[in-house]
Amino acid sequence: MPDGWQWDRTLFRGSAAHYARGRLPYAPGFPETLAGALGLDGRGRLLDVGCGPGTVLLPMARFFAEVVGVDPDEDMLAEARRQAGRRGVTHARWVAARAEDLPAGLGEFRAVVFAQSFHWTHRDRVAAVVREMLEPGGAFVHVSELQDPPPAPAPPPSPAPPYERIRELVRRYLGPVRRAGQGVLVDGTPGGEELVVARAGFVHFARHVVPGGDVVTRTTDDLVAWTFSRSDAAPHLFGDRREEFERDLRALLEETAPGLHPFAERLPATEIRIWRKPPERGRA
Repeated sequence: MPDGWQWDRTLFRGSAAHYARGRLPYAPGFPETLAGALGLDGRGRLLDVGCGPGTVLLPMARFFAEVVGVDPDEDMLAEARRQAGRRGVTHARWVAARAEDLPAGLGEFRAVVFAQSFHWTHRDRVAAVVREMLEPGGAFVHVSELQDPPPAPAPPPSPAPPYERIRELVRRYLGPVRRAGQGVLVDGTPGGEELVVARAGFVHFARHVVPGGDVVTRTTDDLVAWTFSRSDAAPHLFGDRREEFERDLRALLEETAPGLHPFAERLPATEIRIWRKPPERGRA
């Protein structure tokens, strides 16, 4: 976990309702890329730690006999159940727990995935526990947007979302230091997953990048949802000024794209990093 910060239940409080609409999807084809990299055949079990509303778990469900999503936020799990019902995913199980509560009697898995959630955990402890939960040769998987991507071509004439101006507005309301639950993140969230996972005894690192690039349009409502889906701008952080903040946010977006004109941006590439649990001695 970030130095000087303690997790609390308000980290994403109120964000679940905005997540599916506000967050950009991972790049098309990421489930097939991950399934191919892991040699999935419809058997085995998947554990998604910090699953949120099922963003990764649900597209991956068809490649496993059972999928289990773990998240401490009950609202996120409720949204995941709704999304599973819409998709017809009937072999998913949802567990209200933190990563630090594992193994929680959940059994053995072929793969355990963290989709931009590992940095919120006690990483060394969690990585060591996950290693014990994996079958021999099982995979520890980290999914995220590609970090530091090469410059992308400009989107069509529609304006790009004014993300930096949105962040400036959030800082005006919540202060210059990033908020996270009841605390703050002075230095942001930690990186260096490679070292943490290696310390836990995982081997055979592999990296896959799934290209993005498709142009997606974003409405004002989409960008309001994006803002409230973030831990540093979760609705509860604004207290009794939430409606005032949303009015200012919508005015900012209207100024950038007057009338009904949508915003446009290119879908980022998705980065998949995979480490393996060593096979048992005497087994290939």
